[in-house]
Amino acid sequence: MARTARPRRTSAGDTRRRLSQNFLADPGTARRVVRLAGIGPDDLVVEVGPGDGALTRFLVPAAGRVTAYELDPRLADRLAARYRDRPLRVVCADFTRARPPRGRFAVVGNIPYARTADIVRWCLAAPGLTRATLVTQLEYARKRTGAYGRWSRLTVLTWPEWSWSLAGRIDRGRFRPVPHVDSGILVLQRRARPLVAPERGPAYRRLVDLGFGGVGGSLGASLRRAHPARRVAAALRAARVPPHAPVGAVSPDQWLTVFHTLDG
Repeated sequence: MARTARPRRTSAGDTRRRLSQNFLADPGTARRVVRLAGIGPDDLVVEVGPGDGALTRFLVPAAGRVTAYELDPRLADRLAARYRDRPLRVVCADFTRARPPRGRFAVVGNIPYARTADIVRWCLAAPGLTRATLVTQLEYARKRTGAYGRWSRLTVLTWPEWSWSLAGRIDRGRFRPVPHVDSGILVLQRRARPLVAPERGPAYRRLVDLGFGGVGGSLGASLRRAHPARRVAAALRAARVPPHAPVGAVSPDQWLTVFHTLDG
């Protein structure tokens, strides 16, 4: 049964403007996002920023339970009333300050552009999260998934535990109010088995931090600060990374090869 948990009230219009929130207005697109989330009847889903309930409409019948975090109290009340006889819990609070559920769960959301980094950070830190399907600014999704042959530090750093993929593009005209840019469907999937043994995780993270240190303008130059030049050259050859390749041009899989070669 739907109910609203309300720690504190906030201003509706001010909240939407401050968070650059644009509501999905196309049911077909909402259905597509939920389908990509791979939700099953036994799943617990945490929805971020349901707004008018475009995604909630399809999440509730697909999932076992849904907890929706909505900052706008009027929208939260409306959503709870609409689904009062369904397995939906509405929480009027900041999602990024919430404690993750115990056990396995998924996150789905058409998230405010202004809070994207905070929301993604929360997801990556949640122990029980298996998959996050997030509607983000298209450029953010591209940046995190290797568009244009460039890779971000965050993606490389988390790659052993998480896969990052751009599952589709959404035209800006499918939102209200209409944003200035298109959106992307970003999917974070926790790997069933990490690509780096847990005990070697800190060493991998130190290597990534070293590589993105920015010394000399290339990965090789950065790595040679802490590793013999001959070993760095051998690791780059094993990963098929050109000797003077910029750090951002090195894919996560190539990073793993470099790490395993240097760590071996």
